[in-house]
Amino acid sequence: MFDLDKWQEIFSTIKKNKLRTFLTGFSVAWGIFMLIILLGSGYGLENGVKKEFKGDAENTIWINQGITSVAHKGYKPGRFIRFTNDDYEDVKLVDDVEHISSRFRIWENNTISYNNEFGSFDIFCSHPEYGIIENIEVAKGRFLNKSDVENFRKVTAIGRLVDEALFKGESPIGKYVKLSGVPFKVVGVFDDPGGDRDLSRVYIPVSTAQKVFNRGNRINNISMTVGEATVERSNQMVEEIRSKLASTHHFSPEDIRAIHIWNNVENYKQFMDLFASIRLFIWIIGIGTIIAGIVGVSNIMMIVVKERTKEIGIRKAMGATPWSIISLILQESVLITGFAGYIGLVLGVGLLELISKAMPATDYFANPEINFNVAIGATLLLIISGAIAGFVPAKKAASVKPVAALKDE
Repeated sequence: MFDLDKWQEIFSTIKKNKLRTFLTGFSVAWGIFMLIILLGSGYGLENGVKKEFKGDAENTIWINQGITSVAHKGYKPGRFIRFTNDDYEDVKLVDDVEHISSRFRIWENNTISYNNEFGSFDIFCSHPEYGIIENIEVAKGRFLNKSDVENFRKVTAIGRLVDEALFKGESPIGKYVKLSGVPFKVVGVFDDPGGDRDLSRVYIPVSTAQKVFNRGNRINNISMTVGEATVERSNQMVEEIRSKLASTHHFSPEDIRAIHIWNNVENYKQFMDLFASIRLFIWIIGIGTIIAGIVGVSNIMMIVVKERTKEIGIRKAMGATPWSIISLILQESVLITGFAGYIGLVLGVGLLELISKAMPATDYFANPEINFNVAIGATLLLIISGAIAGFVPAKKAASVKPVAALKDE
């Protein structure tokens, strides 16, 4: 039941000790403010790293050519390892490979034209499943498909920036562009959730490119997704792939420079574990700061109890129960910590919003924010903190004997 007299008494006590209450509340508000800022900054770093991974599927393995660095079975070091279509087919047989694509790039002449519009763009030659590996989102038409590769079709899927540069608002689907002077039909336009860095690309079927540009059966790298494979399984797959390619190309499986394998599954897990540790560290620092404020509140309430000893004695002499005394002190403590902490929470969230709007997203920092669950958790923390801060003084107040209190000066 709401007791107006009790709340009027609490506000009267706070009003009499404005400076003391302000300094106590400030320590609590500062603790919550710093906790929110630190957590928001941690999420900003995490969002930046996730944005980098978003450009590719998180469960990918990438295999690139290298140069041997050690002699092996009569073969000298310094040999260039050159991948072929056979390597793609061999790696495709490894268990737990979900989607796989080989890829190479046209470097000689990357000029692309449509009518009188020209531009230099990246020409990538791949299998259709590369769209899944790169998290490509089709905006118009379609991406490459299996028939394109099997029938050596001269088709291309172009990035949004290529579309804007060459077609100037005209629909590109079904139109022909010239890639290095060779006409290719545009079948789709794609976007990339990872940002604009890949949108100045065009993709053509790997089989078509090998014939048109005289690449024989050569490819530059192989990439794949591994489904729900664990970090441990992905590492086993890396070793299986390295062993398989080492046998084919006659290099030592221990020669890490012969081929370069990037395990995104392991790296993503490492980053997420790192940020989980950072969040834990931030919570420890923030809670430590809040505890310092709670101690301040508790000390203030001890002083309040000391100053009001005679008053408490009179209350008890008139029949006040121990719980009524405890609830009075607890309510005052919760009010100070709760209000001050809420101010710190609002200021922290407000500052994060300003930073998020004013600061452009970078590769390693984006959208510092606090989610709703964290805000609720911080609010509950404030209520519990206020109760803890006031419990010891409240218990002491409840134990005051009326006779001793009335004699107190």
